Amino acid sequence: MSTRTPFTLPKTNITLNRMGYGAMKLAGPHVWGPPADVDQAIAILREAVASGVNHIDTSDFYGPHVTNQIIKQALHPYAAHLTIVTKLGARRGADSSWLPALSKQELIDGAHDNLRNLGLDVLDIVNLRVGPPLIPADGSIAEPLTVLAELQQQGLIRHIGLSNVSPAQLAEAQKIANIVCIQNEYNIAKRTDDAFIDDLARQGIAYVPFFPLGGFTPLQSSTVDEVAKSLEATPMQVALAWLLHRSPNILLIPGTSSLVHLRENLQAANLDLPAEALATLNGLA
Repeated sequence: MSTRTPFTLPKTNITLNRMGYGAMKLAGPHVWGPPADVDQAIAILREAVASGVNHIDTSDFYGPHVTNQIIKQALHPYAAHLTIVTKLGARRGADSSWLPALSKQELIDGAHDNLRNLGLDVLDIVNLRVGPPLIPADGSIAEPLTVLAELQQQGLIRHIGLSNVSPAQLAEAQKIANIVCIQNEYNIAKRTDDAFIDDLARQGIAYVPFFPLGGFTPLQSSTVDEVAKSLEATPMQVALAWLLHRSPNILLIPGTSSLVHLRENLQAANLDLPAEALATLNGLA
């Protein structure tokens, strides 16, 4: 399958272009408060959609509230083909800390915050964010997921995904609801989910990798630099292209607050990696 072939989420009529956009960086420093240039943030969103992006990843705890409000300002009323994916399960403390928010009331309140600030009557896809910041933690997720399933039955959520979870937690979740996507940490150097991705591909479930804040370690690799130079591309373009080549169920949500970087990221979908380059990059693990 071509890296430019769209992906249809399981048991839905949603078909997504594999290069999406992650809106987290539209908020201020440390994902807190407003950005320095709201007009630039609006321009980025509008250019992303005009360039073929039909999948925007966000959450109302980005800012908090700021990112969703900017998305609404830039894109509402939303194009019919645009899918907005948000997350529940966390909140921000007054000191900008990241705190769990998995109680029934916190999840209900979070859903309504997203609806209000995005200007929607129903949320396209909601990911339940569980576990510590980057690494899934063992344990049942049935209680919070049941809350999302109830919100789905009430017509406030169309589809459900999971973020920061293990294969065992997915199996538990699938007894409660249809799961359309998984969002975990994964990149050229961090490949803990290799087997998980392959299993999800067999099930037709989308896998959406995220990168930790504070640095994308593969970009500090001389190997990536050398491959990028040989292809007249940037290291980030190579890293993104590798993910697209990795499996046809991988959807990308690179975020940026720069129009230049947005254009570079989108161009990664057109970057073909020769067999020799792929072998070199695969060897980083």
